[in-house]
Amino acid sequence: MRRSETNEVRTELVLENHARVLSFLLASVIPAAFVWVSMRSLAAITLTSDTYSHIPLIPIVSFYLIYSERRRIFSRPSPGWQLGTCLLLGGIVCFVLGRLNLWAIAPENMLSIEAFGIVLAWAAAFAFFFGSNALRAASFPFLFLLFMVPIPAPLLSRAIFLLQEGSAAIAALLFNVFGVPFLRQGFDFALPGVTIRVAEECSGIRSCLALVIMSVLAGHMFLRKFRNKIILCVLVFPLALFKNGLRIVTLSTLAVYVNAGFLHGRLHQYGGIVFFATALAPLALFLLFFQKSEGTNQPPFETSPSRG
Repeated sequence: MRRSETNEVRTELVLENHARVLSFLLASVIPAAFVWVSMRSLAAITLTSDTYSHIPLIPIVSFYLIYSERRRIFSRPSPGWQLGTCLLLGGIVCFVLGRLNLWAIAPENMLSIEAFGIVLAWAAAFAFFFGSNALRAASFPFLFLLFMVPIPAPLLSRAIFLLQEGSAAIAALLFNVFGVPFLRQGFDFALPGVTIRVAEECSGIRSCLALVIMSVLAGHMFLRKFRNKIILCVLVFPLALFKNGLRIVTLSTLAVYVNAGFLHGRLHQYGGIVFFATALAPLALFLLFFQKSEGTNQPPFETSPSRG
């Protein structure tokens, strides 16, 4: 009789959890429906802009992180109405600002505000259905969702400019190291028979974003100390600049001494992954070094064994 009662209780708990999950998923659709036009714009830029091609993957990764750590996240049930209400109000404010556009902000910047509002609304729904303790335990997956928010245009332009400056400086250094004669004026390099410019398209913003996202995720999954996680993320920027400068110098040197077609050939168009590896490989080595310095090769991130 006791076993039967225990099975009934387990069944009720499973059904209740399934109902909460389903309710949360349904509630998560409402914010996107409320700003449907903006969501169409967000979907459009993921298809047309290489800078934001990562956006569709971000919610998938966040869902995987929550699922993998579900036993820790949902281990301490608690009410979440107060925290959820605060987050929901923040999301509503973002939606209203996006709709009214009182300060005549550019549409791409309003899209950033509304996307941020969706992240707040999703976090609010999570708090409502699973409690504040669960949301705090799932803070990283929800903070990770911020990578799906498009960078406001002024900040993006500034970041691209800084990447251009850094890449040009590294390229000049490497030209000197390899003994390639050049005359530099800003972002323009006059080489023997060839003139190149480190344009915005050559800034490497897409690969830099990819490295940042990967370092943040790897730090969460494989490192314990917050200091090491920060250092790993900071290392992305010099590595990204070196990778970009190396690409510029390699293509330019080949154009000068082999064939000018290298500036527009397959290596230029499809060789990005090769140069990306020159930044990814040392980043992986730093990750391994930090793991060993923490005295364990076991990652803090562990997937929960599935049970029926």
